[in-house]
Parts: sequence; C-alpha cells; structure tokens
Amino acid sequence: MAIEFGPAMVTALIFGPLLTGVLAFLLQRPAVADYLSILIATVFLALLIPFSGLVLLEGPLLYQLGGHPEGIAIPLQVDGLSLAMLWLCSILALVVAIYARAWIRQQKPAAGGEYRVLWLLLWSGLNALFLSADLFNLYVTLEITTLAAVPLVILSRGAAPLDAAQRYLFFALVGSILFLLGVALIYGHAGTLSFSLLAESDVSGPAATAALLFMTAGLAMKAALFPVHSWLPLAHSAAPSPASALLSAIVAKAGVYLILRLWLGPLAEAWTPSLAQAMGLIGAIGILYGSYQALRQNRLKRVIAYSTVAQLGYLLLLIPMASLMAWNGVIYHALSHGLAKAALFLAAGNLIMVLGNDRLRNLAGCDRMLSKNIMAIGIAGVSIAGLPPTGGFIAKWWMISAALEQGQWWWALLISLGGLLAAAYIFRILRHAFFLPDPYAESPLREADGKLSRALVWPPVILALLAVFLGFAGELLAPFLEIGAPNGRLQP
Repeated sequence: MAIEFGPAMVTALIFGPLLTGVLAFLLQRPAVADYLSILIATVFLALLIPFSGLVLLEGPLLYQLGGHPEGIAIPLQVDGLSLAMLWLCSILALVVAIYARAWIRQQKPAAGGEYRVLWLLLWSGLNALFLSADLFNLYVTLEITTLAAVPLVILSRGAAPLDAAQRYLFFALVGSILFLLGVALIYGHAGTLSFSLLAESDVSGPAATAALLFMTAGLAMKAALFPVHSWLPLAHSAAPSPASALLSAIVAKAGVYLILRLWLGPLAEAWTPSLAQAMGLIGAIGILYGSYQALRQNRLKRVIAYSTVAQLGYLLLLIPMASLMAWNGVIYHALSHGLAKAALFLAAGNLIMVLGNDRLRNLAGCDRMLSKNIMAIGIAGVSIAGLPPTGGFIAKWWMISAALEQGQWWWALLISLGGLLAAAYIFRILRHAFFLPDPYAESPLREADGKLSRALVWPPVILALLAVFLGFAGELLAPFLEIGAPNGRLQP
C-alpha cells in the first residue's frame, strides 16, 4: 500500500521529535543525541519544502488521524498559519541545536541530557499543537508543552531558576484549568470539539462567549500576555540561554496562536466588535508596558524578556483589525520576531559566557571584544524595532496599512510608537557596547571573540540575518500565509 506524503509528513512532525527524545534518553550518549537532534531538524527542513508546495497546490489540508470518522478521529490541519509556525520551529530546532551542543559542552555538561530530551518532547508537543484541529487535543498538547517547558527553566540550577519555574508552573496550571473550563462549556453548548464541526454549528450566545473568554484568559496566562505576564521575565532570564531562545521565540507564541485560532476560527461568532477592541487594548497596553519595562532594566536578558512581553501584544491587534493584510502582518511579525528574539538570547548567552554576567554596564568595549555578537544584537534589534529592510519592517508595514484601510488609525499610531520604543531599548544596549569607555583594552578578554567556537558565534548571526532576509521575501511568502485564512471573518 502506497504511503501518502501528506499524512506521513504530519505524523512524522508529531512523533519524530518524540521518538528521537526517547532514543536519546535510552542511549545516554550525548554526542549521538546531539547529532540526532541536528539530523531530524535538517530532514524536516528538507521535507517542509515539498510539503509547502503540496499545501500551496491543494490548499488547506485536513487529515483524520487513524482513519476514523470525523468526530472520533484526531483531526489535524495544515494551512498557512500552521505551516509558518512549523517552519519557524524547524529552523530554530536546527540552529539552536548546533548552538546548544557547544554551549552545553562549555557551560552545563551535567544538564545536557535533560535539555536534549526536554527540548525534543517540547518540539513534539509544539508541532502537535500547531497541527491540531479540535479543542481536546489542543488541551493535551498544551499540557505536553507545559510539562516540557517548565523543567527547562530549572536546568540553570539554583534558587532563582527554581522560583521562576514555580511561578511559571503556577500560571500555566491556572491557565490549564481556565482553558479546560472553556472547553467543557463549548462541549456542553455544541456537543463537539472538532473545529470543522464547530464551524458548521451555531456557536454563539452568552455560553459561547463565556467559554471563549475562559479559554482566552487561560491561554493568556500560558503565553504571558499583559497583565498576566509576571512569570515570563523571571523564567526567560533564569533559563539556560538555548532554552531562553526557544521559550521566547516559539513557546510564548503558542498561546497567542491558539487565541487567534479560536477568535477567528470556530468561535468567530461568539464575540462582538467591542470585545475585539478590548482585546486590541490589552495588546496595546502590553506593547507600551513591556517596552517601558525593557527601557528600565539593567540586565540584558531582562531587557530581551520584557521585549517579548511587548512584542506579543502586536499579535492581538489582528482581532480588532480583522483583515487579510493584518493576518499576513501578524504572521510575519511572529516569524521575524521569533528569529530575531532567538538571535538576541543566543548572543546574550555568549556575552554571559565571556563576561560572567549580563549587566548592561559591563558591555562597554564588547563592540571590539565580541564584535559578531554585538553585530547580531544590532541586526536582530533593527528587526525588533521594525526598521527596513527587515522582516519586522514588512510585518509592521502590513499591520499599519491594515489599520489605515480599516479606518482604525489609532492602531497605526500605536504600532509606530511601539517601534520607536523598541528602537530606544535596543539603542540603549548598543550605547553601552559602542560608546562607553573600553575597560578591556589591556585585558585578556580582548581576544574572547576569537576563542568562542564558531558553533557559538555564528548561530545568533545566522538567525539575525534570516530576520533580515524576511524583509526581502514578503511578496514571495504572502501567498503561503493566506492559505486557509479565515476569510469569513477577515475583510479582504
């Protein structure tokens, strides 16, 4: 019997990392686990090329896992949004795996085994989350990601990581309860949890609205959206640098991904325009508050972590703008931010490795001592601020254009202000590196850049350059992003 490429690919995306993690755990051979992690990411990236072509040719794909009838089988869907997140996951899996291999050897060899297994389990859960098309399986995949993500924070060892992980776990568990409560309300209201069956049902009225708000609150706690974000700066600062990059670039977005799925998908009739504006307002306050806090921090990883709080707010602006251009802009923002933010955390990890800490005042002289890392921070920061010619610029340009086309000019002003604030806190980092007196002129640390292995130096540079590449690929990638866009709720 011939194996169809599409179902085989989605099955491999879910179970491939999981089985690799189990194998890595059983073998207890760090080198083999490293090579397997790099190999599977490389294979996935190669296979995603024809898989993306298949989605472009045939449109959104819907598979019933196990071949059972709809309503009993596990439905999996692939559209432009899920495809974008799968690409982001696989790129980060490859680049961060190369970095992590070198980082673990130098910094945390004892915790390397746990890191590899936890990341592979987390990757499997994320792929399943991005592919799932029913609420119960989304709940299961959310729990898998939580169970894998929280221990990653503890790997740094010590009181601060333990406290951060406990806070993360508390918010995640409360979020799970709220999400499950919403799922139960939807099942009681519609009698099904399948996205496609819900789309055919009348999911509206007070019960549906209450369910949507419960699930949104739960997902906001898991994603660390303002005002339930307090665990994120602690956890992302305390985690090992490779884990910080993955948590900030991809895990934090998973919750917002699901919020957008629910609001624009099966529960699109459960909210009103005033609720949509309220969601936009929450995102706006998150942008301003996160940027303000980033400006006040004196440690590099805390600046980057609060920047994540701010950047997640942009994703919520899709709900009040609700247009195809805003859809493209928000997905592009998720992609470019994911690449740039991972670059920033990896570069921060290198600086901590050399300097012993991440205090901004200690960055003086690093423009010459760790020039490639400062270059990566500068390039990634340009994308975070939304300046040309980066992917961040294209994303913000599309979002501003969508706001003006919808006559909602206040979102355009907010996005512009958010870009200025991001430029301010990125420039504040670079000012310490470029313009303060160099204390390392006669220090042995002067040669640090040359002593760091290429596996540590180049991954943040590559990710930052990929964020710039997105600035030239907007027209090329837009047709992919629009595949399966919820046109019923979006303005053309």
